[in-house]
Amino acid sequence: MNRVERLKSNVAGDFYVNAACINCDTCRQLAPDIFAEVGRYSAVTRQPKRKEEQRRALYALLACPTGAIGSDDKSDISEAMDAFPLQLTERVYYCGYTSRKSFGASSYFLMHPDGNWLIDAPRYVPAFAKKLEEMGGVRYIFLTHEDDVADAKRYALYFGAERIIHKLEQEAQPDAEHIIEGTEALDWKPGFRIIPVPGHTAGHIVLLHDDTFLFTGDHLSWDRDTGKLDGHKDHCWYSWRRQGESMARLLEEEFEWVLPGHGDRVHLSRERMKEALHMLIKEMKEERL
Repeated sequence: MNRVERLKSNVAGDFYVNAACINCDTCRQLAPDIFAEVGRYSAVTRQPKRKEEQRRALYALLACPTGAIGSDDKSDISEAMDAFPLQLTERVYYCGYTSRKSFGASSYFLMHPDGNWLIDAPRYVPAFAKKLEEMGGVRYIFLTHEDDVADAKRYALYFGAERIIHKLEQEAQPDAEHIIEGTEALDWKPGFRIIPVPGHTAGHIVLLHDDTFLFTGDHLSWDRDTGKLDGHKDHCWYSWRRQGESMARLLEEEFEWVLPGHGDRVHLSRERMKEALHMLIKEMKEERL
């Protein structure tokens, strides 16, 4: 990356952001103490000082969907690459390597004794595919909606994995192996519940695992600035009213984690999660009045 391309909004130092940035928030999620939104882009507002901060900045560099983050010191880049997927819990990992095709959406790797899952897809990186292979490969690729499929087909071909998508989103993966229809929740396999949540798009679906982990795509996320759950009204492409109705249906479910495509991840107690969801639904109803 050419140093002259760095944005003037960056502070001086090794790490920087250039004008290829699409302001997707990936870097700010991974290293919020280093990157911040400045105008229409992200920028390095504080250079990393400690080893952990350096590592997080390198995670952001690798995860950036457009290669907009650069560093004059990549001495630890191989160590950072080896860390992906980043472990969130005993079985759930954040993939990184986000794709421009999905505007930097997050995807996740879930380990399971009956076959591992990829929830939405990152961009295809051979070294990363090899790492997932070493972790047992991928049996299912769950696609929340058409926006965030990225390189799902390439991963499906590599692993011989079976893709799951709603019929209304099937144009994004016309040869997907499993097609979900209708709006009724489906217990796909023990511990895996597929819940249609039309709103952001007509055929958006979320995946609930073990009544604990809710993989939400672009339906629901955590807002780090307000400290509340968020439905992303400004990016609702189908129906905000339907999304509000879909959100209310989630009150029937139990979960502790919200793992979104866009926006922050969050882990709350079941009680706090219900309270936060009630608050969001109330706000969405008021906005529709």
